[in-house]
Amino acid sequence: MHLSLITERYYKWRSQSSFASKALLSLGGACLIGALAQLKIYLPWTPVPITGQSFAVIMMGALLGRWWGGIGTLMYIGLGIIGVPWFAGLNGGIAVLLGPTGGYLIGYLMAAFYMGFVMDNYPRARKLPMLFPAMLPMIVMVYIPGLIQLGLWLNIVKGSFPGIPQLLLMGASPFIIGDLVKAAAGALLIHGISTEKKY
Repeated sequence: MHLSLITERYYKWRSQSSFASKALLSLGGACLIGALAQLKIYLPWTPVPITGQSFAVIMMGALLGRWWGGIGTLMYIGLGIIGVPWFAGLNGGIAVLLGPTGGYLIGYLMAAFYMGFVMDNYPRARKLPMLFPAMLPMIVMVYIPGLIQLGLWLNIVKGSFPGIPQLLLMGASPFIIGDLVKAAAGALLIHGISTEKKY
């Protein structure tokens, strides 16, 4: 069977599914983000860990589309705020959203809606070579609110807003290569399921 036919059937089934089915898919996506959030590496000079969340957000947008991928990410954030311990480090609660990494969570929400919008409206962007460049704005969408909130948090904790080089060192530069790798892996996976193959 053509793999592209399987993909076409999935997208058709997804679009025609009931509200309950789509909500369950979104909840499953939220669980995926929560699981990959636990794949974390803490760096000694920053409160922001390296995690696998951005890869999950890429796949959420690609497989669930603009609205339900975004809703799944919103579920992840909302349920985490009310206490589900699936933020990085098995943490939960409003304190995480208000802490040094809260801005990145907002960025994930923006990125999920963006990725779903691109996948839903630009079929050519589902395949290389257009797919990887289409993902790059996601990284910017995550970093901008992430860096703003990290800076504000540091201002509260230390009494002064950090300089731009220090802020980038703490909240962006250590993670860029990893995010590009995750984007490339996501692009290859999405390209694979969107490309016609015979078996």
